[in-house]
Amino acid sequence: MRNISMIAVAAALVASAPAAQADAIADYFKGKNLTILIGYGAGGGYDTTTRIFARHFSKHLPGNPTIVPQNMPGAGSMKVANFVYNAAPKNGLTLGVFASSTALEPLFGNVKAKFETTKFNWLGSLHQDTASCTVWKGAGQNIGTLDDLLKAKKTVLFGSTSPAAITSQHALVLKNYLNAPVKVIYGYKGTKAVSLAMQNGEVHASCGMFESSVKGAFSQLVSSGDLKVFVQFGPDRAVPFFGNATRLYSKLKSEEDRSVLDLIFRQTQLARPMAAPPGVPADRIAALRKAFMATLSDPALIADAAKRKIEFNPLSGDEASALFAKFAATPEPLVRKAAALIGKKISAPMRSRG
Repeated sequence: MRNISMIAVAAALVASAPAAQADAIADYFKGKNLTILIGYGAGGGYDTTTRIFARHFSKHLPGNPTIVPQNMPGAGSMKVANFVYNAAPKNGLTLGVFASSTALEPLFGNVKAKFETTKFNWLGSLHQDTASCTVWKGAGQNIGTLDDLLKAKKTVLFGSTSPAAITSQHALVLKNYLNAPVKVIYGYKGTKAVSLAMQNGEVHASCGMFESSVKGAFSQLVSSGDLKVFVQFGPDRAVPFFGNATRLYSKLKSEEDRSVLDLIFRQTQLARPMAAPPGVPADRIAALRKAFMATLSDPALIADAAKRKIEFNPLSGDEASALFAKFAATPEPLVRKAAALIGKKISAPMRSRG
């Protein structure tokens, strides 16, 4: 009988362990503020989608902390990446949303990227997406397709936040791979600011336009005909919503070029990744990851997003981590070729790509 009692007690203790752990997580988050830093300015795609997510995140996280979204634009979202990795408390109360292109800056030797990509605690990605470039009123040259851009007689100005952003990198691929007459103008705080600059005549075009953003924050401008998607970068398929916008992959010159361009354009499978700092306790990361995916399948969030014509298509934390690890393992010769296309110079031996 004594043995049976001991076994029963042991079984009860084992069964109660997950509940006790969940209670400890709830006790930790209860009554606290959890900040989500957004790497771009207000009104753009990152800001819009992150704020929708933030409105529904708390109810899926044990303890229901108050979620505080906060814009921290700078250097193509690298300001957030560096802050989350190096300065944010390692307690699970500070998260960051920043570009996958920024997350991969160490791969391309950027010494200003003060982090190791695979050491972030990736919670997942808000979207899997396809990127495109748009032009405002044909840039005064009736540009409506990629071929039109290639035939343009005058230089087309593209707005961007910084060289680390795909608003720059994708435009430079058009210039360096296809010899398009492109010049990139830096200093804007996000695609919303670039959109306003196009309307004010400061620049003519913008890359970094995700399908989700075009359907959402920029849908009225596209519907009016003033903003036109002229090229799209999906490696595997054309996006019907982009109409007759040319697929860049239809212009490939070799299979090696496909591998190089995949390193640049498959990053949009991680269109808006969310990360916690390294060193956050594993049980909190597990809770955050579980809540992340639960939030993005919440019917209330889906209905909220639908009002803005946004459809979330998330990746889990495990999937995001695996993709970043795959990118980091790209052979160095291909990385160097991709770097040249996006305007980066790698002259010294490459850094550790962890």
